[in-house]
Amino acid sequence: MVNNKPIGIFDSGYGGLTVFRSIFNQLPQYDYIYLGDTARTPYGNRSFQTIHQYTWECVQWLFKQGCPLVILACNTASAKALRNIQQLDLKGQDPAKRVLGVIRPTAEVIGNYTKTKEIGVLGTKGTIQSESYKMEIGKFFPDVKVHQQACPLWVPLIENGEYDKPGADYFVQKYLDQVLAQSANIDTLLLACTHYPLIQQKITAYLPANIQVVSQGDIVAHSLVDYLQRHPEMESSISTGKTQRFFTTTDDTADFDFYGELFFGAKVQSGFAEIKC
Repeated sequence: MVNNKPIGIFDSGYGGLTVFRSIFNQLPQYDYIYLGDTARTPYGNRSFQTIHQYTWECVQWLFKQGCPLVILACNTASAKALRNIQQLDLKGQDPAKRVLGVIRPTAEVIGNYTKTKEIGVLGTKGTIQSESYKMEIGKFFPDVKVHQQACPLWVPLIENGEYDKPGADYFVQKYLDQVLAQSANIDTLLLACTHYPLIQQKITAYLPANIQVVSQGDIVAHSLVDYLQRHPEMESSISTGKTQRFFTTTDDTADFDFYGELFFGAKVQSGFAEIKC
């Protein structure tokens, strides 16, 4: 692996595979390595300090595999760790290395989806508490009002295979009712967690027809295409056509392969990644 220079894609578990799927569909020519920190998932309810520590350890592991560019395909890690990694941790690394997140590219375009200038953001407790989406969207669309709603039970339902069962409906409707109660003018809901596309059909079923649901995969993938076009020095440093899709997990590989296929939409065969704390 170290002889190649793949794009590294990191998530606390499986959710980032929905982003990886979109990235690979738009940019199939590059090599990739995906790391899911399933041994320490979920990140959503952990402290800023812990999430930063775990994320930085995983980013360093990906650097050691030869990755010049790492995408944090995790909203919680992007919200709670990316800033410190970019501003502090990378100073001790090769200056050519880069770490990007999913919040900024989403914030740059989400305001274009709403006609009423009011959107709802659905995410983990950690993402919502960070206020990252409110701050970032405000930079690009100061006239858009952002309503936030934490949905702490959605990820456990998804990762335990209960997301498509009738029992999940109660919790889907519960959080949707809570965010829509904040304003009758919301016309756009952003799925600010990469797990949530797996329940997007359920979400849509409980919404009025005038409210659209936006997931991040294609947005992040399009942003990466643009980034590589604007940074030819990075684009030329990424290897092509050797490893293609390479999956790794910090826990049981059989479990990762089973659940990973649900998120990625194709067969997944992973290897074990030892993260030394």
